Amino acid sequence: MTEKEEIERTESVIEAKNKGGNREHKSDVFSMLMEDPRNALDVYNALNGSSYEDPAMVEILQLDHGISLSMRNDAAFIIDCQLNIYEHQSTYSPNMPLRCLIYFVDQIKDMLKKRDLFSRRRIQIPTPHFVVFYNGIAERPDEEIMRLSDAFSNETDVPELEVVCRVLNVNPSHQDELKKKSPTLYGYVFFVEKMREYQAKGEELDDALTHAMEDCVSEHILEDFFKTRGDEVRKVMHFDMTWERREGLIREEERAEGRLDGLTEGNMIRLISQVQRKLKRGKTLSEIADEVEETEEAVRSIVEVIQAKGVDCPAEEIFAHLK
Repeated sequence: MTEKEEIERTESVIEAKNKGGNREHKSDVFSMLMEDPRNALDVYNALNGSSYEDPAMVEILQLDHGISLSMRNDAAFIIDCQLNIYEHQSTYSPNMPLRCLIYFVDQIKDMLKKRDLFSRRRIQIPTPHFVVFYNGIAERPDEEIMRLSDAFSNETDVPELEVVCRVLNVNPSHQDELKKKSPTLYGYVFFVEKMREYQAKGEELDDALTHAMEDCVSEHILEDFFKTRGDEVRKVMHFDMTWERREGLIREEERAEGRLDGLTEGNMIRLISQVQRKLKRGKTLSEIADEVEETEEAVRSIVEVIQAKGVDCPAEEIFAHLK
């Protein structure tokens, strides 16, 4: 089967499940690991400097994946009244705070469906924490903070709704201390890197998977996990990497077509406002392009006009000049 045929087959499977009203979201390796309370506790302790030992304290939650049509790459669990939403990301996306907000609201709605929100007593809810583990191939900082307010169309110094999302780069040479504290996180990164190494040598996906899992078992890294769930890992990785290739092709097509040409006036003005805010915060051209999901060439044309007219120039005036 050619790459194109494999991608088209994956799309047809997802589309058929959606039309049937039964979205089945395969868990990727990260979320498979986090389904085990022991692993969730291990990562939580490493992140928070805590020393909980009883996995029974962890309540694993199921996230509603209505905002995603592909892989489950996330995990949610409660421990000590803390609601933790973790997500693995191999492709940088500036929309994580929005995704986390939707996840959190879905969970709270489910928790409170039998509670009276008009009660005179204050209803307590778990304290939320949002963390993204990034291991894509693009260069990213060791740690970043994303805020929902960065996406607001109108900038405000005092946002009335905020979501703060911590993004940790767990690639080699990043977050070494954290990975030392968490065998689960270290093992996951080790497995992914082994996969990449074997594929870089020209191995097909099946062979690379086999060798990566064998390396993990021989090194006693997530040994039980790969021995008991190796077949699931194989299926999931096939699905996941096919989806990644599909997304990559879509982005290449969008870059070739030049997405700015298709934006409405309203969306273009909102984009200009976003670029202005990021320039004020000292963001570089490449960082801005990443965060607004446009090409550097497209963003450069906006930046040049902003620099010529001033960063506080009304977005409508900049848009008129661009036209």
